[in-house]
Amino acid sequence: MTHTVTLKELRPQLPRIATAIERRLDRYIVTRRGRPVMTLLSLEDYEGLLETIEILSDKTAVGRIKKSLKQARQGRIVAWEDVKRRLERI
Repeated sequence: MTHTVTLKELRPQLPRIATAIERRLDRYIVTRRGRPVMTLLSLEDYEGLLETIEILSDKTAVGRIKKSLKQARQGRIVAWEDVKRRLERI
């Protein structure tokens, strides 16, 4: 969930907000004089965003994702049990 907090409100609430970010993956937009100036999010969220950016900047990976989605829509999928059996052989 995303919350908005002013910089003035943030200072005394920082320990509570840090806990909310860590435990519930809450996100905070911090404002100063009514304007957003920063975002607070968990390290897990941040790393996920970096990974997404990395994947989306790889044209080959994006092509494979699009192809996989198309195959899934067409019903061309592999059962989880088959995947496990194939991996066990490796």
